[in-house]
Amino acid sequence: MSWDRILDETLAARFEAERGRLRAIAQRMLGSTAEAEDAVQDTWLRLARTDPAEIKNLPRWLTTVLSRICLDLLRARAARREDPTGEPLPEPPPEAAGDGNAPEQEALLVESVGRALLVVLNRLAPAERVAFVLHDSFAVPFEQIAPIVGRTPVATKKLASRARRRVRGTASEPPEQLAGHQKVAEAFLSAARGGELDDLLAVLAPDVVRRADPTALPPGRALVARGALTIARETTVWGRRARFGAAALVDGAPGILIAPGGRLSLVLSMSVTQDRVTAYDVIADPARLATVKLALLPDGER
Repeated sequence: MSWDRILDETLAARFEAERGRLRAIAQRMLGSTAEAEDAVQDTWLRLARTDPAEIKNLPRWLTTVLSRICLDLLRARAARREDPTGEPLPEPPPEAAGDGNAPEQEALLVESVGRALLVVLNRLAPAERVAFVLHDSFAVPFEQIAPIVGRTPVATKKLASRARRRVRGTASEPPEQLAGHQKVAEAFLSAARGGELDDLLAVLAPDVVRRADPTALPPGRALVARGALTIARETTVWGRRARFGAAALVDGAPGILIAPGGRLSLVLSMSVTQDRVTAYDVIADPARLATVKLALLPDGER
């Protein structure tokens, strides 16, 4: 066996050892399993065309190359205005497998990364997303991130900090009240997923009001509904969407986002009084969705 062949096989083996980490980085940056796999493969192709003697630190080299590929893809996506956070998606058919009409791999991505986090990451500018993912999720130092995003280490730190503030958000309620309202939002989501009328009635105030954008409802459905029983019965019908839901901060207060495959379809902005939902708006119009501030709840990424 030739020395060049041995070098090629050694390099390939070292790349395979890094593949899982690279895939995880790309998935968070791009929010798509298919695009992440393409980015990882492109990284391998670039490695195959590079003299190994020029690479002093292979993991760092691979991270840098992959991140630049992802950054270019994110910038191209933004230039085409293909922002996935404001486009309503059709209701997935009952027979759809996995996470709605997304393939099984996309469902696994949502499960591993977190539905709410994927939605919030989609709202970051490309350089913000790259800096935040590399530093906060994979502990890459700012000195390494800086040349990737074309900024100084100090500017890169500010970039990641700005992204972190957007991801974490700012609650409009004191911590104790926030925690209580979060439990109510999660209980409503759980009841909607289960489709049990009694569970829904337990979390809805008797005089609850539901308002909705026209695009959020089937034709002919009233834009405003009143009363716990009416809304509970309605929710048992649309509850199939609830399996694509996650609790999140919606304009600073606990609410619910619906995101098949991690792509935002609609938002429920909720009002809670005495541990009951007293009103909620179903926001599905793209223009309105674009103005809603979304962030993670304080207790995690899911």
